[in-house]
Amino acid sequence: MLLFAAKIIAFTLKKQLFYKNILSQFHLNLFDLSLQFNGFPIKKAQQILKGIQTQSDSEFERYIEKKKKEIVAYHIQNNNFYKEFLNDENVSDWNSIPIMTKRDLQKPLQERLSKGYNLKNVYVNKTSGSSGDPFIFAKDYVCHALTWAVIKNRFGWYGLDFNSSKQARFYGIPLDKTGYYKERFKDLLSSRLRFSVFDLSDAAFENYLKKFTSTPFDYLNGYTSSIVQFAKFLERKNLILKAVCPTLKACVVTSEMLFVADKLLMEKQFGIPVINEYGASELDLIAFQNVENDWIINNETLYVEILDSNNRVLPLGEEGRIVITSLYNQAHPFIRYDIGDIGILSEKSTFKKLILERLIGRTNDMAVLPSGKKAAGLTFYYITKSIIEDDGVVKEFIIQQTKIDTFKIIYVSTNSLSEEKMQEIRNEMTRYLEPNLTVIFERQDALKRSKSGKLKQFSSVINLPS
Repeated sequence: MLLFAAKIIAFTLKKQLFYKNILSQFHLNLFDLSLQFNGFPIKKAQQILKGIQTQSDSEFERYIEKKKKEIVAYHIQNNNFYKEFLNDENVSDWNSIPIMTKRDLQKPLQERLSKGYNLKNVYVNKTSGSSGDPFIFAKDYVCHALTWAVIKNRFGWYGLDFNSSKQARFYGIPLDKTGYYKERFKDLLSSRLRFSVFDLSDAAFENYLKKFTSTPFDYLNGYTSSIVQFAKFLERKNLILKAVCPTLKACVVTSEMLFVADKLLMEKQFGIPVINEYGASELDLIAFQNVENDWIINNETLYVEILDSNNRVLPLGEEGRIVITSLYNQAHPFIRYDIGDIGILSEKSTFKKLILERLIGRTNDMAVLPSGKKAAGLTFYYITKSIIEDDGVVKEFIIQQTKIDTFKIIYVSTNSLSEEKMQEIRNEMTRYLEPNLTVIFERQDALKRSKSGKLKQFSSVINLPS
C-alpha cells in the first residue's frame, strides 16, 4: 500500500514538473509565439537573417545587387501603382530609378498593393505623421517578421531578449478603449511595463521610481525626450537608477534626436549604456548603436543611399538626403524612398558594415532666414540648448519659427528666464546665424506633445520656398 502511494506521488510530481516546464517554455517564448500566431514567420525570418549575416564580403555585395534587381522586377510585374509611378523610366540603371516620397504614397492603400495581396493578408499600419505627410502602409508577413528578426538581433548585442527581458517602456498610448487595451495586451506579451509620457511631473516620476524599486527591469526603451526628463529628475534627487534597480543592463532611446549632452546625463544617472536607435515604421530598424558606439546601418534588409538635391549618390562623409529601399517588402513598394531625413555615412564604412555617422534632422525642419540663408531647425535647438539648460532651471523647451525673422522659444520652468539669459541666446543667434532676428520667450507649465507622445523640438509654421 505504501509502495503504491509512493508511486502515485512520484507520478503526480513528475506530471506537475512536466507541465511546469511546458508553461515555463511557453512563457519564455511568448513574444515569438504571438508573432507566429498572428501569421508572422519569425523562425523563418531569423533563418533568412542568419544566412545573410554569415556571407563573406564579396558574397554580401552580390546578394545586395541581386536583391535590388529582384525587388524592382517584382513590383514592375506585380504592382500597377509602381508601374505607373515609373512612367516608363529606364530601370536597368539603378541611379535612373525615380525617387519615391511620402506624398507619392498618399492614395488609398488598396491601390498600392501588389497582386495577390489585400487588406486581410498584409500587416497594415500608419506613419506617425511627424514629417507632415502621414500615410497608411503595408508589409507582407515575411517582411514584417524580418523587421522583428533584425530588432531582436540588435537588442541581443546587449543581452536583451524580447521573450524574457523586462522592459520599462516610455511611450505614448492610444486613449480610445480599443487602442488602449490592444497596446496593454501587446505590453503583456512583450514583457514590458508602460510609463506614460504625457505626464512628466515630479509626482509621476516618483511613482515610476517606486516601480523600479520593486520590478526587476532589464532595460528602458522609449522616446528620447521623456527619458531625458526622467534622468534629470534622478539628477535632482541625486540617485543612480542602477543602484535602485540592479538588474538594469541598458537604455534604448528612439524616435527623437539624441544629443551628446543628454546621452552623457542619462548614462551618468542610469549607470548603464544608452543606445541610440533609428527606425521608420514603414521600413524597418534603420540603424542601431553597437557596443563600440558605432551606429550600424541595417543593410541586411534595407539598401541605404545618401543623395544630393539632384538625386546623385554622395561619397561617404558627405551630408545628404537619406533614401532607402526595402529589399523584402513584396506587398508594397518602398524603392529609393526618400524618408525625409538628412544624414551622413561614415568614411569608416565598408559595403557590408555601413555606419551612420550623424543624423542631422528632417528635410522639412529647415528654416529660411531673411537673407535667404537656410539652416537646419536643430541648429537653433543646439545653440539654445547649450545656454538654456546649463543651470538646470529649464526642464524642457521647443523652438517654433513663426515668421521669416521670428522664433519663439517655449520652455517649461518653475521660474522665468532671466533677461541676461534671454539676451545671451539672442546674441548667439546673431553670431551663428545672422543679425536682426527676433526671439520671443514663452514659459509654460508643460509642453504639448503629439498624440503618440513624441516631442517635435523644432517646427516652422511658415510656408518655406522650395
